[in-house]
Amino acid sequence: MPLYDQQPLYIYNSLSAKKELFKSVAPGLVGMYVCGPTVYNKVHLGNCRTFISFDLVFRYLQHLGYKVRYVRNITDAGHLENDAEEGEDRIAKKARLEELEPMEIVQKYTVNFHDILREFNNHPPSIEPTATGHIVEQIEIIKNIIEKGLAYESNGSVYFDVMKYNESEHYGILSGRKIEDLIANTRELSGQSEKKNPQDFALWKKAEPQHIMRWPSPWGVGFPGWHLECTAMSTKYLGDNFDIHGGGMDLKFPHHECEIAQGVATTGKEPVNYWMHANMLTLNGKKMAKSTGNNILPEEIFTGNSPHLSKAYAPSVARFFMLQAHYRSILDFSDEALQAAEKGFDRLMEAIEALDKLPTNATSDFQVSEWKQKCYDAMNDDFNSPILIAQLFEAVKHINAIKSGKEQITLEDKQELIDSINAFTFDVLGLKTKTQTKANNGDEKTPSLVNMLINLRAEARANKDFATSDKIRNQLMEMGVELKDGPDGTSFVIK
Repeated sequence: MPLYDQQPLYIYNSLSAKKELFKSVAPGLVGMYVCGPTVYNKVHLGNCRTFISFDLVFRYLQHLGYKVRYVRNITDAGHLENDAEEGEDRIAKKARLEELEPMEIVQKYTVNFHDILREFNNHPPSIEPTATGHIVEQIEIIKNIIEKGLAYESNGSVYFDVMKYNESEHYGILSGRKIEDLIANTRELSGQSEKKNPQDFALWKKAEPQHIMRWPSPWGVGFPGWHLECTAMSTKYLGDNFDIHGGGMDLKFPHHECEIAQGVATTGKEPVNYWMHANMLTLNGKKMAKSTGNNILPEEIFTGNSPHLSKAYAPSVARFFMLQAHYRSILDFSDEALQAAEKGFDRLMEAIEALDKLPTNATSDFQVSEWKQKCYDAMNDDFNSPILIAQLFEAVKHINAIKSGKEQITLEDKQELIDSINAFTFDVLGLKTKTQTKANNGDEKTPSLVNMLINLRAEARANKDFATSDKIRNQLMEMGVELKDGPDGTSFVIK
């Protein structure tokens, strides 16, 4: 009997707002789609938390014995500056600002995205399709929706007819919004005159002459709407109805709401059985924002090169910290919280390292099988990683007691404990051992020392002691540390 038949899994479904027993569309197989990044800038920590959360889901489903097809897209066209479908395409705007081709921007920040998730030990998805690679599929879906009378062409653009759709279906089924409230709260925005109703959303947008990213279509030269790519790619690789769709809480409306409408309009079926949403990450109790300086990039955690941090932290420590909160809970990120997480992480790893040398006896004081089931119970309760981690520390307590001679364990129980704690710590939670988590090329002290020298250099410059300032810069350069002065202070890169 496969493990997934022995361990019933319950998932909180955003569609029903309750936990439901998970049953896959096809026995033993799971189709999972997660909205990926719009690659116009460095991936931010809030995005990383979402992708770590769904990496946990992916890992646990595999651990249970499911064959999982995990699809996570790359948005490389069609995502405008705001949800009102105004402004420039985010990638095209960045290309203009950096004086690069849009696909250079896409490549640059896709590489950054992959590098950071690799540091966090995320598994890559089974398929990682791009919006620009599926223009043909998106055009075909638009044709289908127009034929069914649920979309219309206007001045070279195509819009989904929300009011027409809502006559027979429920636009707002995921977010709980009512069409009457949406109408009442609508602000009149420029560009909406070509829509029948302000609530209608773009399936295809006409490209103005200055718009860089453009493709031919039956309605003229243009580009796809942001919401459409996920419908095109999820149905192509997972079918008209699949198991799990995930993303950040901020995508529930309008992005995922529009996906449901597009899917139902195209196939007549609900596209997804279980909708999952990961909550946001705050920094020092406030929303992260570049404009206020209340922001931190993942690489700054690994180097310690941030005013918000006192030192560098290994990627596995940061991952461990994030998994100490349930994926549906808001999590506040701070230096103090990371310090506490590091201490806990070290305790866990030290206990695991001591396992092989534990003495064995004829009897056990630690009921390993019962403990193991509690670990499963935690994960089967909507992937409750904080409860799982609490159970791991329950094991740590017994390991330390056995190590000190206060408790006993049989050889059979010891082997089950080794197998189970390794499976939950490394395979399911995706952590790495202490020897694998050395921050910053194996030397965790380097960032702190460099920051100390940066502060000394700043003092020298303030005192107009430019000889000392230059000496610090030059000697760091000889050591492979390049300083970069900017309006927000001095940062560094280790080469």
